[in-house]
Amino acid sequence: MFRPDKPLSIVHDITALQYALEKAERRPIVVVQEPRRADGSISDIPVVTNLTGSRTVVARALGINDHQTAAPIYAQRTGNCIAPEKISGESAPVQEIVLEGDNIDLTKLPALTQHVTDPGPYLTAAHATTYDPDTKTDNTAIQRCWIKSPTRMSYFPYPASHNARNLRKFWERGEDCPVVFWIGHHPAVLMGTQAKLTYPESHWGACGGLIGEPLRVTPSRTFGDSIMVPADAEIVIEGYAPKDVLEADGPFGEYTGYSGPQVAAPVVDVTCITMRKNALYHDYGSGLTDMLVPDNMAMEGKVFGLCKQVAPSVVNVHVPAQGRRFHGYIQVENPGPGEVRDALMAALSYRRLKLAIAVNQDIDIFDDSEMFFAMATRVQWSRDSFTVDGLSGSLLDPSTPVGSKTLSKMAIDASMPLPGRAGAPPPIPPRSKVPDEAMQRAAEILSGLDPNDWPTL
Repeated sequence: MFRPDKPLSIVHDITALQYALEKAERRPIVVVQEPRRADGSISDIPVVTNLTGSRTVVARALGINDHQTAAPIYAQRTGNCIAPEKISGESAPVQEIVLEGDNIDLTKLPALTQHVTDPGPYLTAAHATTYDPDTKTDNTAIQRCWIKSPTRMSYFPYPASHNARNLRKFWERGEDCPVVFWIGHHPAVLMGTQAKLTYPESHWGACGGLIGEPLRVTPSRTFGDSIMVPADAEIVIEGYAPKDVLEADGPFGEYTGYSGPQVAAPVVDVTCITMRKNALYHDYGSGLTDMLVPDNMAMEGKVFGLCKQVAPSVVNVHVPAQGRRFHGYIQVENPGPGEVRDALMAALSYRRLKLAIAVNQDIDIFDDSEMFFAMATRVQWSRDSFTVDGLSGSLLDPSTPVGSKTLSKMAIDASMPLPGRAGAPPPIPPRSKVPDEAMQRAAEILSGLDPNDWPTL
């Protein structure tokens, strides 16, 4: 954990620190005890960021020793839902402080302005919770909000999201849409809310399955049991998205690493803010590993489940941060005829992925140099790659043609060709290697050196 020993501005400086750490390939959790507001005053709410910048740390928060085994474990746990436990507001830490009426002031939160094109401070780690007015089933997703005044902020639910669907249903009924945003929780709970579910389906059970116990929830102050909130969150913002009211939102630095365009988005008029005593404000570094890791790991669980249904030989999936949320690596063991392509097609059916690559178990899917080795030595492009047009995809992808509603996707089978007959070795030479004993001796030589004595060029 890194705690800067001086105040840092919430306008660009905290995000710049994250960029500097990322460039140095360091990913500690960052706690800024004295965030400086735009007016120069110091907020009494500390900022926590880079909480999920490390896959290793996130895996440990899930009780997983090796982050490389997270995909099948995540898929299994979030599929075994545990119903939430309801507690009273009087017992809920997140309602220790209640701000209503003239006491509501969003501008007192140390929300960051991250990038040069951002028009102002954004909530980037706010989990928006709405519900389906037909079934009363709630849904939760991370969706950005631009703080515009003490009581109003923009709210951008991605058009294909379940929250956007719920909002449209309320508006079609002629009603304002109830919505609650909660900020800050254990990383395992943050991961549970990113489980990829059917509609309508609550995330509370998936959170419980992931943490291995019921998630504690409590009725929101404005909406009661209609929208429950995590009792152990840090901050909750409640309000209504007024019917058919749209305002400018953005530009905003997206997870793609590009600044997305300005859009017309709903707004939220805030009715109540609750928080813990000594609350912490959680921020995601948008477009940085901090934001990519949790959702990518959740994607791994979803894609693993999709592929495993049609290809039992699939043993692991990785969605690398280097590919944003567009690339997926699939690892197979002893696939049957056609099985690798079945897995690749299943992976491409997931909306966000636009490139899927399959390799054998001898290739480390968490090592890009290994993946390039497989593609360089096991692929003939005319034989082992194919593209599919007209599939759904992320419209945040900056390469999407203007006006397009669908995308072109690609699959690469970089697995070894199947042997000509059962029991025969694959028709490819064995990989070069030295004996394990020699590698152990080499490791012992290097382990005895002081890092300052390592050979340099």
